[in-house]
Amino acid sequence: MNSALQIPDVALAPMLPLLITLAGAIFATLAFKLERRVTAIFSIAALALSGFSMLTLWNENLTSFGGGLRADNFALSFGLVILIGAVVALLVSLDSTRGASLHFPEFDALFMYSVTGMLLIAFSGDLIVMLIGLEIMSLAGYVLASLQGTRRSEEGGIKYFLLGSIGSAILIYGIALTFGATGTFAFGAIAQRIAVGGVANTGLLVAGALMMLAGFGFKVALAPFHQWTPDVYGGAPTVVTLFLSTVVKVAAFAGFIRVFGSALPGLQAWSGVAQILVGATLVIGNLGALNQNNFKRMLAYSAVAHTGFLGLALLADPAAGGPALVYYLLAYTFMTAGAVAILAILQPSERGFDVAALRGLYYRDPRLAVILTACLLSLAGLPPLAGFWGKLFVFQAAFQNGYVALVVLAAMMSVVALVYYVRPAALMFMPVTDTSVRPVVARPGVFTNVAIVSCAVGIVLLGVLPGLVMGWLTSRQMWVLALGGG
Repeated sequence: MNSALQIPDVALAPMLPLLITLAGAIFATLAFKLERRVTAIFSIAALALSGFSMLTLWNENLTSFGGGLRADNFALSFGLVILIGAVVALLVSLDSTRGASLHFPEFDALFMYSVTGMLLIAFSGDLIVMLIGLEIMSLAGYVLASLQGTRRSEEGGIKYFLLGSIGSAILIYGIALTFGATGTFAFGAIAQRIAVGGVANTGLLVAGALMMLAGFGFKVALAPFHQWTPDVYGGAPTVVTLFLSTVVKVAAFAGFIRVFGSALPGLQAWSGVAQILVGATLVIGNLGALNQNNFKRMLAYSAVAHTGFLGLALLADPAAGGPALVYYLLAYTFMTAGAVAILAILQPSERGFDVAALRGLYYRDPRLAVILTACLLSLAGLPPLAGFWGKLFVFQAAFQNGYVALVVLAAMMSVVALVYYVRPAALMFMPVTDTSVRPVVARPGVFTNVAIVSCAVGIVLLGVLPGLVMGWLTSRQMWVLALGGG
């Protein structure tokens, strides 16, 4: 009997991006007496340093804690997208939190703790680490959604907390059933046991997979688990809406593909149900957005619709669907963050404004009108902008794996999306003729200007040079290793 102590596998390098972000969160927590601008700028610097550390880890495929933490290309790709969205959100917050009564350092502390949880999801190598990251992200998100102190914000925060807690409970139960069927939490080990038929109870595994699918459905807003999205996005402070609709969505999809692309690729039972959920999300999200007059709620339903498009990549083979998903999420982050940032500039209150109020914006602020139009047309998927390539890549990945009917449905819903995206874009270039309509007035701040210009540049560059990004994402076939658990 060998009684020697096992030295834990604690490698510092793969943990460095998370530790740097956590250090930013701790600084914001302890620096409550400083001005909020100081903590925000320090947080942005920490995120930039974390991103640089990720770039140095590319193609290294390092692990820590016996594979429980994986700094593979999968993690690094999602991590970089998370950090880009987080930096944009912090830049917008420097101008918008004063009006939303959120101008205090605790905002940055909660924000950075949430980002730390997101990175932990992306870097997770087993179900327990993924769950810990998901709960850290969610708990901070619940508080951020209700920080404004208004009735609408508190109502949205409560809905987010209650429905999010239900989603977490279902997810945890699914994890427990999966462990009962396979005897392990590690993604790679689960996939191996499924491949060799080493599952103790297939029914238990299928039930666990379906419960995890429902749990992630809550987190990414798949129909019919999307009900919280319009109310939470509409009631939360706009900068928090930006954060929830972009950065949180990226992290939730990272966990989604980690579980179903790494651990359960050989289990076909969940994919049939996922097809139904993705199809329902495409229809409900796009038709819901079509019926909205409030610009902020329209963007909320738009986020649901794009969950459906992103879901196509989850159904595809991970080696093709993974890079397509990251590209789409990066493009989605730029175009949605840009649109919501301009919403934060234009809105007279946190309730948003009617779409008709955009009429004539070009004659009052041509720059904002052009950038917002680029964001909306990219969200609609029109070339040569980033959104076109994002949809094309996920359509190709799903089509090549036999999901022809679902791709046709997605293409039809893209035509529907043209209506609610092109309408506000066209209104901005029309002169104001109805004196009863109060046009929105732009008052952009310096940091928000940097954010929206960066988003515009990102949309154009991703549209003009899509192969450059996709080539980098698919370099050396490291995605096959990462999603295979090897």
